[in-house]
Amino acid sequence: MPAGRFRPLPGLSGAQPGASGFPDRAQMGAGPGAGGRMIQPTVIATLIHDAFADYHARFAEITQRARHRFETMDWAGARADAVERIELYDECIAECALRLQAALLDHAHDRTLWSAVRDGYDRLIADLIDRELYKTFYNTLTRRFFKTRGVDPSIEFIAMDVEPTDAITHPVARHSYAVSEQRPTDTFVRVLGDYRFDIPYAHRTRCAASIAIRLQDDLAHWGENPVRGIELLDTVFYRERRAYLIGRVFGEHRFSPCVIALVNDGGKLKAEAVLTRRGDVAHLFGTSRSYFHADLSTVGDAVVFLRSLLPGKPIDEIYTVLGRAKQGKTERFRTFFHHFDTQAGEQLVQAEGTPGMVMAVFTLPSYPLVFKIIRDRFAYPKEVSRKDVEDRYNLVFHLDRVGRLLDTQPYRFLRFPRARFAPALLEELRSTCGHGITEDGDDLIIHLCYVQRRLRPLNLYLREQKPEAALAAAIDYGQAVKDMARNNIFPGDMLLKNFGVSRHGRAVFYDYDELCLVTDCHFRDWPQPTCYEEEMADGPWFYVGPGDVFPERFPQFLGLPAPQASALRAAHGDLFRAGWWRDLQARLAAGDYPDTPPYPDALKLA
Repeated sequence: MPAGRFRPLPGLSGAQPGASGFPDRAQMGAGPGAGGRMIQPTVIATLIHDAFADYHARFAEITQRARHRFETMDWAGARADAVERIELYDECIAECALRLQAALLDHAHDRTLWSAVRDGYDRLIADLIDRELYKTFYNTLTRRFFKTRGVDPSIEFIAMDVEPTDAITHPVARHSYAVSEQRPTDTFVRVLGDYRFDIPYAHRTRCAASIAIRLQDDLAHWGENPVRGIELLDTVFYRERRAYLIGRVFGEHRFSPCVIALVNDGGKLKAEAVLTRRGDVAHLFGTSRSYFHADLSTVGDAVVFLRSLLPGKPIDEIYTVLGRAKQGKTERFRTFFHHFDTQAGEQLVQAEGTPGMVMAVFTLPSYPLVFKIIRDRFAYPKEVSRKDVEDRYNLVFHLDRVGRLLDTQPYRFLRFPRARFAPALLEELRSTCGHGITEDGDDLIIHLCYVQRRLRPLNLYLREQKPEAALAAAIDYGQAVKDMARNNIFPGDMLLKNFGVSRHGRAVFYDYDELCLVTDCHFRDWPQPTCYEEEMADGPWFYVGPGDVFPERFPQFLGLPAPQASALRAAHGDLFRAGWWRDLQARLAAGDYPDTPPYPDALKLA
């Protein structure tokens, strides 16, 4: 459906939509002064309910394309689908808001009416597994109508102390298998056969045997005949160029995650990898990657199952990685502020690391998030504007992040008690971010901030680690730049302070104020001086355009000690040649995006 076009919603309870798609005034009842009849809250509640159902159906419609994209190797189409699905939520909210405005007219900001609508809406969704997703949709609408700052419990859904999945006992649909001790390969032949694709396996039995052998090897520490059973979600998960069968493998007394990765190799299916370690699966589900396309009829029960595989992963990140970014944002808010309220004596402080010229960054030490606020003015040599920064953070939200860009969520009008800010932080915000904050009584309201998971800054990490770990991190930094570049992402500012190290030791980029597309850059060789004056000049003696990049000069600005610099150059020296970047630009312009597997070659099957 073309963007901006309304999709007809189901008829409202007790009323049929008019030709415009909106209930007419006679059907809904008019407010005072327009016939004397009052608008029925249940009618408005049903309109919002049906609008979310429409969003959910359209979300599924896009998601269901993933199988065909995978089978036909239509990777460009898959990238377009990812962007379309990300944009769908705001599109549907805007459509519903127009319908509500037309239906409510001069009652659009009647709090008494909206309170009754919320109660009626709550009754409509009471028995649904995914009622929390419906509530988030409703809250988004109220915040748009009332431009809410902070939280408004009179018209919003508020549940700070209860996780939305706590009451879910409905088991997610799955396949279960007993694994034969004598013929385990036969079991996995059946497993692969139960997931239907319109392309054949290159050799299903060989794939099944490789899976069985890998599981036996990985889980040998469980004892003799370690693999007794396996269960996998009915739903296939798709992302980038792979399809994943997600589940768990059972031994006699324990279980472990089990993820089978499938690839399309020239029109033939192959099992490429099996992941059984929680760290590897957590990385696959990390928020430094783009979202999965998984055609789940309900989401909450899948979240419950995935948490059994990854008990250390926050619930907000699981919702987000399933493509429910708005629900992930809601859960991140809920879990943070619940923790914040229980730590009444702890203050918000400036985050560790080199202070940024564009962002002020603060954190609560006991909770792994950072809050980033755009400063009022940027120090030289920064030439970006506030809008440039906002646009670049929005760009990252739409990109395939290939495990190297941290997912970032924007929050508007967050309200904190002013007393919870450490004095030095409060002074920094007042002096450098004054245009982006408002002091309201005893509270401080932040107009816009970006929230990310807290990572250890790479420049600090390298100083703290033993030499071997520091060398590995420096090399992975180079791999991070290369991974991003192969997906048309240039970090702009490659300084180590703009990268962090994840819990699993992976270099991740998190500072986006100078990020751009590789195809928008002009990569140049550094000119050789032609005379003594040029050779002795303090700066460039030649014209440098705004998009010019000189890869040969990168090492001079990194500040790496000699052993780490040498290791980086040995492993990724092509990053420092303009020709490598220009060749990559040509590939990207032709639509040839190199594959970036989400796991190391060591985890691939023979």
